[in-house]
Amino acid sequence: MRIKIKLDPAFSDTLFDLYMNIWAASDVYVDGSLICTFGNTGVNGKAFEEYNPNYKPPLPFNLEKGNEHILAIHFLDFLSALPPYNLKSEMGNGIRSFILITTPEFRKLDLDLTLTFHAFRTIWLTANIILCLLFWLLAFQNRNERNFFFIAVYTTVLAFTIYCDQSIPTPGFTYAFYAFLRVAWAILVSLCGIFSLLLMLRIFKRKISLSFKISLWLIFAAGIALVFFQNVYPLIFELVLIIINYAYYITTSWKTLKGAQWAVIVGIILTFSFGLSLVTGGMVAPENYSLGLLFSTGLFLSSPLSLLVYVAMRFKEIIKEVRENAKQVVKLSEEKKEQALNQQKILQKEVNRQTAELRNTLDNLKSTQSQLIQSEKMASLGELTAGIAHEIQNPLNFVNNFSDVNTELIDEAKQEIDNGNTNEAKIILHDVKENELKINHHGKRADAIVKGMLQHSRSSNGIEEPTDINALADEYLRLSYHGLRAKDKSFNAIMKTDFDESIGKINVIPQDIGRVVLNLINNAFYAVDEKKKQNQDGYEPTVSVSTKKMNGKVEIGVKDNGNGIPQKVLDKIFQPFFTTKPTGQGTGLGLSLSYDIVKAHGGELKVETKEGEGSEFIIQLLSN
Repeated sequence: MRIKIKLDPAFSDTLFDLYMNIWAASDVYVDGSLICTFGNTGVNGKAFEEYNPNYKPPLPFNLEKGNEHILAIHFLDFLSALPPYNLKSEMGNGIRSFILITTPEFRKLDLDLTLTFHAFRTIWLTANIILCLLFWLLAFQNRNERNFFFIAVYTTVLAFTIYCDQSIPTPGFTYAFYAFLRVAWAILVSLCGIFSLLLMLRIFKRKISLSFKISLWLIFAAGIALVFFQNVYPLIFELVLIIINYAYYITTSWKTLKGAQWAVIVGIILTFSFGLSLVTGGMVAPENYSLGLLFSTGLFLSSPLSLLVYVAMRFKEIIKEVRENAKQVVKLSEEKKEQALNQQKILQKEVNRQTAELRNTLDNLKSTQSQLIQSEKMASLGELTAGIAHEIQNPLNFVNNFSDVNTELIDEAKQEIDNGNTNEAKIILHDVKENELKINHHGKRADAIVKGMLQHSRSSNGIEEPTDINALADEYLRLSYHGLRAKDKSFNAIMKTDFDESIGKINVIPQDIGRVVLNLINNAFYAVDEKKKQNQDGYEPTVSVSTKKMNGKVEIGVKDNGNGIPQKVLDKIFQPFFTTKPTGQGTGLGLSLSYDIVKAHGGELKVETKEGEGSEFIIQLLSN
């Protein structure tokens, strides 16, 4: 290509810049001299290299004013490997702006406008991506609302459409990628229209008709045509089909629309209003760049923002529905409660019969407690009583719970018998029988607990009998802990056990040894609780009970991590009426009586203590 150029002398003080505005590789000559190259045409023996015309620095282009010059351009181009299979030079602005000779001021203004446009495109894309991610999050968190999933899909396609159409070329931006984006944009535009129409039908709760399906296929076909022809006619055809479908379904659904559905209507109206304003403004006032950016912003954000409003309103409707359902559930619950009360009255006599013995046992237990206070004079009686009550409450709860279950099962059995389902009734009655066995089991368990404590409360008969030391120590550990908890809810401690299972049973007076173990455990809990009240950082009150068999003897150890016993009073702790507790909290007889009981069994009661770290009392008894 050659052209003669003559600069008027009026341009004597004007500077010019030269830009090559096509993807083809070019060599530029002035008066037969090579002044610059764009890409590589291959005349130098090297491989062909396309030229990226985006954001290249200007080339100063200053010629003698008043003289005629010959501007020659040698360019080399190839057909694109992607649709529409034309020359790379024909993409974008095409041959019509093959080369630009401008002033630096004009180029600076053009660059400023371009950067402003790219800034707005970044805002549009960022806003759509954020809304897209938000809708996906809502879709995963609310899987029952299928409309949220379709909203997420539609906004995702919309975000990709904006990216492919408004992507910003960079120095590493190749023509192949540029052409790929153009192909992707053409397809995504049709998909965006298809998903928007599908979403409208779902929100309006309309069925998909045959004519609607045909419209969707025509829109997709127009998108494929846009890929190959790269002109405005397929795009216009798509828009006309979309507008016709929107108009039809909006007008035919107008009377049934309510609540959140109106947000979609507003979004559709705003989107087409901004689109029409953008086209009209481009024809009437193309130089008003700011107005175009404003209309474009409304075009790209109206639809996703209206869907955000729809989601917010839909959540409000869901909350309202949940509240109404909750009222119905409460009403049904009240009715069920009334039925349950009636059923409970039917079996109340049976329950009273099964629990009467337990209530009488509790009354006897109170009397036993009074006798124990008089005979033992132990300060831990209140804690022991509460522990017993706690142990009895557990089987009582089982009795009551299984009784309630039987009430419901009996009614179900009656219903099945009335319906003629005898096999099902037998299965239910079998469950009733199993529950009755459990009620009997837990009733006997409570009876055993009470009998054991009654035996503990009676004065010792001095007769030794085979006793499971491990079970005895574990029982009194729990009784002591629950008793102290009943007296002081703030009390808490860690309990540890380490029992030697090889001990078996040994001959002792269980009432007497039980009193000794209980007294030592009560003292240990008291010691750790006192240390805890000192608010030492990281301190965890712990009481350990262990048993072991060695050298023909059985040892019962009660260990705490309290403050320990001062050495100056260590020799006095087994003396009658000596106590380290404040006045009114101890009689000073517990350790003295415990020492005498262990001696009477031919054993020994020892203590190991370290001031500030804790104490351990060890009961040594003969294993036979």
